[in-house]
Amino acid sequence: MDPALQRVLDAHFPGLHLPAELAALIPRRRLSDGRSVFVQGQRPGAFYAVAAGEVETRFTGADGTVSVLEHVGPPRLFGLAAFAARQPAGYEAIARGRCELLVFGPEAYARLMDEVPGFARALLAEFAARFDGNLRLLQAARHQQAPERFALALAQLARERGRPAADGWLEVAATQQELALLAHLSRQTVNELMQAERVAGRLRLGRGRWWCRLQ
Repeated sequence: MDPALQRVLDAHFPGLHLPAELAALIPRRRLSDGRSVFVQGQRPGAFYAVAAGEVETRFTGADGTVSVLEHVGPPRLFGLAAFAARQPAGYEAIARGRCELLVFGPEAYARLMDEVPGFARALLAEFAARFDGNLRLLQAARHQQAPERFALALAQLARERGRPAADGWLEVAATQQELALLAHLSRQTVNELMQAERVAGRLRLGRGRWWCRLQ
């Protein structure tokens, strides 16, 4: 099995056994910098996992303003909701630098749902976790102060993207802009809160990533 596919399974569908004939239905797709995976308003013909590199998801408003939603790296999934619901995508996904994707097309999706025990439950858990995280952030945006919204967004990104690092730290590939959008805060406020966490020894900062203590 493709090692990148195994990492995706371990991250999103732990314990799932994928027969070789089904794994063969999930090919790699290579993209050069700036190439579009799908555009906003298009119904995706598959959902994807990042095998290598990075994909930027972004939303274009009615006035033409472009807002970057997040930068998706390995082994994360994207395009899942629009594909499963057979609805137009609410955002555009483009390659940032050279990247490689794993493509879960209609045949692979149907057979995974019908033939692989545990896949549907794991997929439902993935949707539920995303919905719960978004709901908590929406509640926080309406009722909680900046530090609480910041902490919730920080925890959600750590759950979704965290990878164990040395000495009990968790490495999270995410930018301050992504954290600000998720927490409904200004980038300046997020920067101030991150610096306070750094001074307190609870956060380490890097370019496009940060480290927090494992809970």
